[in-house]
Amino acid sequence: MQTYPSQVGPRKNLPCPCLFHKHSFFHPNVSILFSFLLFRVSLMEAKMAKFFESVGNFFTGGDQIPWCDRDIIAGCEREVAEANKGSSEELKSEGMMRLSWALVHSRQPEDVQRGIAMLEAALSSPSNPLQMRERLYLLAVGYYRSGDYSKSRQLVEKCLEIAPDWRQALTLKKSIEDRITRDGVIGIGIAATAVGLVAGGIAAALARKK
Repeated sequence: MQTYPSQVGPRKNLPCPCLFHKHSFFHPNVSILFSFLLFRVSLMEAKMAKFFESVGNFFTGGDQIPWCDRDIIAGCEREVAEANKGSSEELKSEGMMRLSWALVHSRQPEDVQRGIAMLEAALSSPSNPLQMRERLYLLAVGYYRSGDYSKSRQLVEKCLEIAPDWRQALTLKKSIEDRITRDGVIGIGIAATAVGLVAGGIAAALARKK
């Protein structure tokens, strides 16, 4: 075992404090906590890497609309906070874009609404066609997630005016139209059921009078 001399008093062979095992100066619980923290850091790094890969896939033509968890949102918020301390406007804009992406893909309605508000504000700022396309698309995702399919379809159609062949936007548009059709069929079914119940009640009432 590696040893080191004591600095005070007679020389003693003491276990090296940097060795995390049962003979270490560190209590076993400290060692466990340290290992857990390392695990959490590596897990967060893996999630962030997956998130940025998803962003890249989204803007280059991936086909799925993923969900985003709170850990990723928190990581993006820290990135934006760091960028606001003195980074270039470009880095600040990129950080805000990633945060907006994370928010509109959240499972939490309040996150989605926050993302929508950020993107609505960003539409009024100067941007090139690529930035405008991405903002319109993310805004369409936000309204889709919030259940406003009509607004979502309007936004994705504007997006397709800029990039008619963008597969991601075409996929979202199909998802919106499928949802509108499905909700319409369900609505017709509910209405038909209601009419049937009313007609049945009237018939029963007339029969009792006879």
